[in-house]
Amino acid sequence: MTEVVVDGKTLSYDDVVAVARHSAQVALADEVLPRLERERAVVDDVVDHQVPTYGLTTGLGTRSSYALPRDELELFSVRTVRGRANAVGDPLPASVVRAALLARVNGIAGGGSGVRPEIPRLLIDMLNSRLHPVIPEVGSIGASDLCQMAHVGLVVIGEGSAELGGEVVDGATALRRAGLTPAELGPKDGHVLCSASPLAAGQGALALHEAAAVLTLAQAVTALTYEGFRANTSPLDARVLGLRPAPGQSRAAGELLALLDGGELGDPRHARRVQDPVSLRCAAQVHGALHATLDFADDALAPELNGSGDNPVILAGTDEILSSGNFHTPALALAFDTLALALTQIASISAERMRRLLDPSVSGLPANLSPYGPERSGFAPLVKTAQALVAEIRMLSAPVSTDSRHGADAVEDDSTNAALGARRLTPMLTHLRQLLAVEAVVAAQAVDLAAPSALGRGPEVLHRAIRKVVPRLDDDRPHGVDVETVNRDILGSDDVRRTLRALVEGSS
Repeated sequence: MTEVVVDGKTLSYDDVVAVARHSAQVALADEVLPRLERERAVVDDVVDHQVPTYGLTTGLGTRSSYALPRDELELFSVRTVRGRANAVGDPLPASVVRAALLARVNGIAGGGSGVRPEIPRLLIDMLNSRLHPVIPEVGSIGASDLCQMAHVGLVVIGEGSAELGGEVVDGATALRRAGLTPAELGPKDGHVLCSASPLAAGQGALALHEAAAVLTLAQAVTALTYEGFRANTSPLDARVLGLRPAPGQSRAAGELLALLDGGELGDPRHARRVQDPVSLRCAAQVHGALHATLDFADDALAPELNGSGDNPVILAGTDEILSSGNFHTPALALAFDTLALALTQIASISAERMRRLLDPSVSGLPANLSPYGPERSGFAPLVKTAQALVAEIRMLSAPVSTDSRHGADAVEDDSTNAALGARRLTPMLTHLRQLLAVEAVVAAQAVDLAAPSALGRGPEVLHRAIRKVVPRLDDDRPHGVDVETVNRDILGSDDVRRTLRALVEGSS
């Protein structure tokens, strides 16, 4: 994808990934600028007639009853940006900044902001020039991402800091080097630059895209474990699942069977046991719950990514400016919390499957999967790494949407922490992929020892890829480097992901 056309209505997660991670160019759809110009005319008319309007002709927050002098409206926009650039901490990664800028441009493009058209055009020019405002990672309580997005506003007016070509410089220098000119803010423009929840939406889109990919990886790694364990697939039978159609479980079971297609395990008579441990027997239920959670999160995020989070909003058709609560994101924050809990379940069950492979009493394989038996450590010490990763993931899964923080006294008395909810998903997904790499390394050894006559198509893809970069275990050796190699070169491989995705999509 070389260009993403922004129209305010159809931005997808793939679009966000293309711009954020692969530097796709961005353009406004033809219909956007005329819409912005019509809305701006409404703003100009309100300013000319000094109609009391929140954040436009009045102050913000607790100062909303204060009427601003006409000759201070432009300066008030600048002060709005300067006064809210209060985030702290390490800079957000460039990919997250790009995702947030794209989300804000798309929210503006869809209508309702009343901003001068020059503002979104400059934001797009910044994206296309790979000019990234430095946004500290902490500052949003989920009542708009005000204190973080204000750092974008600083660069727009030639202040603040930005990264360009790998160097962090002041905003004015960055714009000049990119051949761009700082914007002159008009009434309301400063508030628009700080408004809505583009960090929550942009980073959330990146997280949901990665979570869907990690779910496919979890399915494939589970199928590889099934092969090594010689698992019983009767719990995946559609007739069994139909007796209690829990959300997502039939889809997950169908994907597992599609991955196992071509091997022996599609026939439960090839199973080693009549009934397997829950971590294998109920994989479809746990993975299906993540499928259902991703559907819920998509329903919450799509309107945020393709909607207006401004307050107030401009209705150009009737020349009205109305107060709005669309900046508030409780459903989105709840979705991120739910996703965090679902990812934790995936992690817990992965670690347990890995432990079952090492136990000869249930796996029928040599202890710790060492061909020499109990006089070698085999993979036993790797259990500690797996459990440490689960602990990291579980710690990050604590709900944040119920911890409401307050802004302006008596006015901004509820918030959602949606941006924090989105941000913590990134380290969770990083750790989960590491954990799946642990299970994959162990499962590949189990397959070598079990030596089935034929593997399913999904396990065959993974096993072959793993053995190209990691040899089977003979005598004891360090496993950390093997896990990192599998995580980076296989689970992180776009080619492997596409191949596995094609296999599971054949089940739908």
